[in-house]
Amino acid sequence: MRLKNILQLGIKELRGLLRDPILLLLIAYSFSLSIYTGASAMPEALSRAAIAIVDEDRSPVSGRIALAFYPPYFVVPRLISAAEMDSRMDAGLDTFALDIPPNFQRDLLAGRSPAIQLNVDATRMTQAFTGAGHIQSIVTSEVNEFLSRYRSGGTLPVDLALRARFNQQLNKSWFGAISNVISSITMLSIVLTGAALIREREHGTIEHLLVMPVGPVEIMLSKIWSMALVVLLASSFAILVVVKGLLEIPIEGSIALFLLGTALQLFATTCMGIFLATVAGSMPQFGMLLMLVLLPLQVLSGGVTPRESMPEIIQIIMLAAPNTHFVILAQAVLFRGAGLSIVWPQLVALLGIGAVLFYFSLRRFRQFLR
Repeated sequence: MRLKNILQLGIKELRGLLRDPILLLLIAYSFSLSIYTGASAMPEALSRAAIAIVDEDRSPVSGRIALAFYPPYFVVPRLISAAEMDSRMDAGLDTFALDIPPNFQRDLLAGRSPAIQLNVDATRMTQAFTGAGHIQSIVTSEVNEFLSRYRSGGTLPVDLALRARFNQQLNKSWFGAISNVISSITMLSIVLTGAALIREREHGTIEHLLVMPVGPVEIMLSKIWSMALVVLLASSFAILVVVKGLLEIPIEGSIALFLLGTALQLFATTCMGIFLATVAGSMPQFGMLLMLVLLPLQVLSGGVTPRESMPEIIQIIMLAAPNTHFVILAQAVLFRGAGLSIVWPQLVALLGIGAVLFYFSLRRFRQFLR
């Protein structure tokens, strides 16, 4: 094995990538606009939800409730009549419609428990779940403050002091941005290496390589370092420019340590891409295999939901996936500012998984060349 051959073959891969505008567009989109939109339009976050209020009481307490809804969680409430409520919701103009009944304040002061009707457009699932809880909390708080002027409020036996660490604002876009960066790193590394190998087979250039004084290890390593370098540079741009610059998400830990983990992750996933390309007979088959591999890697690795909430058998199986360890490393370094003394087990795990994938990919690649 000669390093000069690996270098020259890798440069050839980079030149081939530069002549493929579709892949270049995919790289640019995945590490810029995809991350920005995925973070700024997180579906779980309640942002500028449309709400209308039917105030049939016209009392001070109903006015307090109407004034309690304001941006950024809700738009300024629109006061409508009871006849407009159903038609506006049918037209999709309002996600929430709050109906305050007549004599609401009088019943409150009389010690009764009047009911307020909240209509929710459940087709907007994420806002429906989170928004209903917000509205209930706001209405309860305003009513309690109003009643405290007339009656003594009860004192809570315990005062719970909430201290949110690493994300004091509980901003879900922070999690979404890093999750999208991890997904793009995994997807592009597999796609680029697999597409490079399949493209050579379809164009017939793989036969030209076989008559040259280069071995399978040199060919495979050239594809690994060249495609990994492209994704590593793109992920650096995403972290520094998109995440830290445009989205203004603070990075607590060392970016260099994160990029070291990214390099080990790319070593594993590029080997995986070569393995899948040798199994697939064509680009459409490679795309189908990619879907079967990417979905479990992204959904079950802890990048979408915490691993602790998954069945124990799934947690054990996914320890064999590089994404599981990379998600733990990325969140620990970028969010919590963890150092090498904390994330070294994940680095070792990524290196070990990458070595195993390299071994099996090389065996399969040698069979593919015969």
